[in-house]
Amino acid sequence: MIASVRGQVTAVRLDAVVVDVGGIGLLLQATPATLASQEIGRTTCLETSLVVREDCLTLYGFADAGERDTFEVLLSVSGIGPRLALAMLAVHSPDALRAAVADEDIAALTRVPGIGRKGAQRLILELADRLGPPTGQPAAAGAPGRTPGPATGLEQVVQALVGLGWQAKAAERAVATVTADGSPAAAAAQAGDVAGVLRAALRELGNS
Repeated sequence: MIASVRGQVTAVRLDAVVVDVGGIGLLLQATPATLASQEIGRTTCLETSLVVREDCLTLYGFADAGERDTFEVLLSVSGIGPRLALAMLAVHSPDALRAAVADEDIAALTRVPGIGRKGAQRLILELADRLGPPTGQPAAAGAPGRTPGPATGLEQVVQALVGLGWQAKAAERAVATVTADGSPAAAAAQAGDVAGVLRAALRELGNS
């Protein structure tokens, strides 16, 4: 079991970060909030969860142990795989998920792509005794966005949203809405802050 990874960040993508550990580049899938805190050339330390499948080994990285633990609890629910668990953490912070389950807030849970009303009801039943009560901590806003690399753009934001489970048309509409003239994300797009645009699009999709 790989509990954590510490090393220099060599690449930041819209869905993953590459960390050099002893000369070996480890690719870690991560949420937008975690990725926004990573910067190429700096040393990072991420909590990790290794998911073993017959055909692959996938390492997931998290900014803190609480997010990692929530991810692993979500994986314990039947029908929830790594992709959907990551999407849940992209839409909601761990404490927001705890609050949604504790309050039986079906509307909040169905904001996650791939979770319908019945799925939300099942999540509430299965997670009621596993996630624990909400702590009341505010959702992490994430560090200032950083450009993942020179070949970034709004199309990559759409692709990242599709990878998290949203339909392409819905993702395109959300990106167009948040980057309209005069919006905060429009300035982020012009500055090359792709992570900022992605976070804004996630908020837009979560409120729709």
